[in-house]
Amino acid sequence: ASLKSIVKYQNLLKNTKQFSSPTLIHRTNRFFCKKINDTKDDFHQNGQLRSVDETLKKHIPEEVYGDVAKILYGRVPNKLEVPSSAQNQADEHNFELSGYKITAATEQRRSPRITRVGAIQTQFPCKTDLPISEQLRINFDRYEKLIKAASLAGVNVLGLQETWTAPFFFCTREIQPWMEFAESAINGDSTQFLKELAAKYNMVIVSPILERDDVKDTIWNTAVVIDNHGSVMGKHRKVHIPRVGDFNESTYYLEGDLGCSVFDTEFGKVGINICYGRHHPLHWMSYNLNGAEIVFNPSATVNTLSETMWPIEARNAAIANHYFSVGINRVGTEVFSNAFTSGDGKTQHNDFGHFYGSTYLTAPDGSRTPGLSRVNDGLLVTEIDLNQCRQVKDSWKFTMTGRHKMYAKMLTDYCKEDYEADIVKMKPSRKEKDHDNL
Repeated sequence: ASLKSIVKYQNLLKNTKQFSSPTLIHRTNRFFCKKINDTKDDFHQNGQLRSVDETLKKHIPEEVYGDVAKILYGRVPNKLEVPSSAQNQADEHNFELSGYKITAATEQRRSPRITRVGAIQTQFPCKTDLPISEQLRINFDRYEKLIKAASLAGVNVLGLQETWTAPFFFCTREIQPWMEFAESAINGDSTQFLKELAAKYNMVIVSPILERDDVKDTIWNTAVVIDNHGSVMGKHRKVHIPRVGDFNESTYYLEGDLGCSVFDTEFGKVGINICYGRHHPLHWMSYNLNGAEIVFNPSATVNTLSETMWPIEARNAAIANHYFSVGINRVGTEVFSNAFTSGDGKTQHNDFGHFYGSTYLTAPDGSRTPGLSRVNDGLLVTEIDLNQCRQVKDSWKFTMTGRHKMYAKMLTDYCKEDYEADIVKMKPSRKEKDHDNL
């Protein structure tokens, strides 16, 4: 029975005279309370489904789960045994830690290129009406614990979620106090904080922040790339800005002007496609053309808007472009003091909706990891062999068979003011001609 039906039946029994015995009512309540708790524990947390993958595994018979998983995930990745120290860190600080291993074929002339990729998803850890400095302090403290676990798990390249330093205030359209989260990509608080950790743990960190340009005082949605020696390699600025529902982000920052650079780190060539860019196939392709091997998609998106798209888009990108993709999404519901509305006819509200997490990694061959929880903080660690990028490229040849000159001409023509769509119309029939001549 569903949770609603259990509660409904329980209330019905309470109001029925023939079950008016206190002892019977007490026993009935105990029975249904157990059923309600069991239902919540099995499926939900805070009114949300805890995990699609966990639910499937729990309720599909073991003898057929392997076949189901193969269809859903492709070549099912092996579990990666993480060190007990990393698991203890996760248990102590109450976040999920999942590890997987994706292999490549053995080659004769190239050694395996093993890299451990980490991705962190979190709920903003404090109330949004605290002083900004206090919010930063609490959030940095939370991330330090997760990043330590990543180090203990042997992560080489770590990606964080979109604007990880702040609550996702873009829904509010308020300027103050939120613009106080904007910071220098080079000298800002978050960059200084992560530079120290990157050097300490020999780890490349992709850090998406709200950037305030030091020279022009312009605001950007930016991912800072910090190398494993603690130096800033460079940055990527979000190219595509959403204008849908509560996503009022053009109030705060401009479209990026730095293109689609790929960062050649010691652990692989890394690209960043921030959030809304995942809806644009050409944006994903740009990183392939620039030689990316791992592309992070740091995001912040809610269940009522995009959850049906989430398991598909980053996975499609990995397949079409012969690289590893990592979709990262924050979790939880963030509540703001002042109610807000958007141009979608909904009544005013104080929260954006539920950020559904479900962070996952996809390999070039289309196989993917199960997602992290929809409700809890988590760290996903995946050991990959970068050799798979070229192996799949040689096999499927999507890049080689792409008609890039033809696409370029079409796009050039499309960008002209006098562009006309190339549509072949059906010729009129003889009957239609005769009718026109009357």
